[in-house]
Amino acid sequence: MFTGCGTALVTPFRQDLSLDEATLRALVQRQISEGIDFLVPCGTTGESPTLTHAEHLRVVEITLEEAKGKVPVVAGAGGYNTAEVVALAKELAAMGVDGLLSVTPYYNKPTQEGLYQHYAAIAAAVQTPIVVYSVAGRTGVNVEPATLKRLAAMDNIVAVKEASGNISQMARVIHEVPESFHVLSGDDSITIPLTALGGKGIISVVSNQIPREMTLLALKARLGEYDVARILQRRWLPLMEANFVESNPIPVKYLMAKMGLLEPVWRLPMCPPAAATMAKLDAVWEELIAGKD
Repeated sequence: MFTGCGTALVTPFRQDLSLDEATLRALVQRQISEGIDFLVPCGTTGESPTLTHAEHLRVVEITLEEAKGKVPVVAGAGGYNTAEVVALAKELAAMGVDGLLSVTPYYNKPTQEGLYQHYAAIAAAVQTPIVVYSVAGRTGVNVEPATLKRLAAMDNIVAVKEASGNISQMARVIHEVPESFHVLSGDDSITIPLTALGGKGIISVVSNQIPREMTLLALKARLGEYDVARILQRRWLPLMEANFVESNPIPVKYLMAKMGLLEPVWRLPMCPPAAATMAKLDAVWEELIAGKD
């Protein structure tokens, strides 16, 4: 289930800031038709902290309706308050999601024991497979390899989205956890090196724009066909990097709007990119996307 390329779906909004359900359905249909391996709605790329509880459930519901069992749906269920995360996880599990992606609590910077107890509480509440999301650059706390080793001993904690950017740590994680526990990249640009170490794929931002190409890159890396994977990496690295010239998902939604996929709308505190950023993104658009077959 957690192998290959999964898209951390953006959440489309209308100009009045309401949820754009029709566009969401179209985005999910596009992902499936382009061959994506799995879908991840309501992660932080989906601006989940700005969604109401009802909207969060509705985005997942729509994704499930459109996926119709064709690809797994791994719904976001993370946050600061363990009790609230547990309650959300139960609701999502009851909806029939295939997995849960749970980012570490942010700001309060729990200890490693606190992280362990947090995820243990979620795992005890549901039978749904859980993907731990470690992204210290955003949350302020790192899930250390020794903690992941402990978590991997639980039956339904089955994977980690590793977004530390630290290749040495990723190597240590893969060394510590069993082979059945999947290590996924949280950064598009290091999908190949992590896969070479034994990782199983990527939860991707750039696949919102180029799902077919990113899915192929992940596949070729897993098959050890690095000559093809490197060609794709060289072509699309500027786009991978452009998506983070400002805070995600500002750039990715800006370029998706230029592609005609959604309205260029963000919910505060996300806002439109600065003029200088737009110029950089426009240059990437002209170089890579406008001429894409």
